[in-house]
Amino acid sequence: MKKTTVLLLGLSLIVLLAGPALPARAESRGVEHGQRYDRLVVRNVTVINGNGTPARGPMDVIVEGNKITDVRGADRRPDAYKSEAHVLDGTGLYLLPGFINSHIHLHDERAGIPQPFEYEYKIYMSCGVTTVRDVGTDPKKAVAERRKSQEGSIVAPRIYVYMVAGGRTPEEGRKSVRTIKEMGGDGVKIFGMDRDIMAAITDEATKLGLKVAHHMAVEETDARDAAALGVDTIEHWYGIPDAALKGSQNFPPSYNFNNESDRFRWAGRLWREADPAKLDAVLNEMVKAGVGWIPTFSTYEACRDMTRARNLPWFKEYLHPALEEYFKPSPSRHGAFSWGWSTEDEIAWKENYRIWMKAVRDFADKGGVVGAGDDAGFIYTLYGFTFLTELEMLQEAGFHPLDVIQCATVNNAKLMGLEDRLGRVRPGYLADLILVDENPLANLKYLFPTGVLDIKDGKAVVRGGIKWTIKDGIVYSTPRLMQDVKDMVAAARSGR
Repeated sequence: MKKTTVLLLGLSLIVLLAGPALPARAESRGVEHGQRYDRLVVRNVTVINGNGTPARGPMDVIVEGNKITDVRGADRRPDAYKSEAHVLDGTGLYLLPGFINSHIHLHDERAGIPQPFEYEYKIYMSCGVTTVRDVGTDPKKAVAERRKSQEGSIVAPRIYVYMVAGGRTPEEGRKSVRTIKEMGGDGVKIFGMDRDIMAAITDEATKLGLKVAHHMAVEETDARDAAALGVDTIEHWYGIPDAALKGSQNFPPSYNFNNESDRFRWAGRLWREADPAKLDAVLNEMVKAGVGWIPTFSTYEACRDMTRARNLPWFKEYLHPALEEYFKPSPSRHGAFSWGWSTEDEIAWKENYRIWMKAVRDFADKGGVVGAGDDAGFIYTLYGFTFLTELEMLQEAGFHPLDVIQCATVNNAKLMGLEDRLGRVRPGYLADLILVDENPLANLKYLFPTGVLDIKDGKAVVRGGIKWTIKDGIVYSTPRLMQDVKDMVAAARSGR
């Protein structure tokens, strides 16, 4: 064989091993913050889809109005797209579907102090959340905010409104569901209640085409009832280990459920009391009935390290004083139970997480659908940042980063009945997209708007962060959104 042939074969082998060469960096043009275009080309990106498949790239993604119209291999010609007016260079960036947050509360005040919805929205958008499911806000306010988001008159994620149903009798429960339908609710939120009332509510919701999210507590009903009566999602984890107990939890005689210090302290000792065989059977019943699980690991993370939770780095510039006041220990506020929190409490919660995370992983392995939500604004949790922490905790629970992304996109869309329009980078789907500077599969911390501290050439640098968030085809610069948040916080702190 001639030396030339050997050399060419060697070079070919190197190219194959190295993978496809990236196209030359394209020029961004005609793209401005807060604008939607008749046609937008996002060039040279690596696509991480929401369906659990590996990253692919380089790709070009075409958006027309508020829809994705094409996803194709990158056009490598130097003059490609020269006639396009709006081009976004994605060289070196990773493109994902916009995240869906399945458990939020819209807050315009905390601790009786005004806090603008804009504050919450812009943090969520900067953290890649383009769709939220609100579970329990004042319904009139939530519907008004949903309308403004749909119109594009505010910078906000898509909002789906699940309104609280209840009543003292089965008929009152049915009536509350009908009222939710009349008010334009997207779904129903229920708390723990007697079984006959719950049965009436879930039956009425099913008849009216409304999905049901269930936040159980220490009540008559548990996860077995949720599975039997047609609940769509279980929020947090209440009712699941309860269904696997041999009798009642081993509460002390002094326990008072309405005392949140008691409630959260002893919640941290619940999972260890669940019988493993009974728990496995409960998970099987949930999977068979098609009940989804939104574990909200991050909501309670403070319980395993309260000191860390009080001193998170993003609080310095992004914690609104209203929320800061709400976090302070107080028996009068939900989730402000941290007075007297002990080393023993934190050790118990760490063990709680170990068993809880294994249960969620087992549920998924059995075919159960796990979603992602943050329930932020309580217990030292900050909107958006806590959602990204939720993704990290799903990885801690044993989910591959690709599966974590799926929980936050395709799975959440499926649980909300939106899998035909959201959660994937696919033609025909709504143009909700995020572009990340660095590979989030290598480090989910690259998703945080504050980035990741690193060392390059002996100097400290910040890497990562979502650079662009596209919601409904509208392009937003996330650094600009975070600057708006910083300004809002500074103004509120100074009393302006």
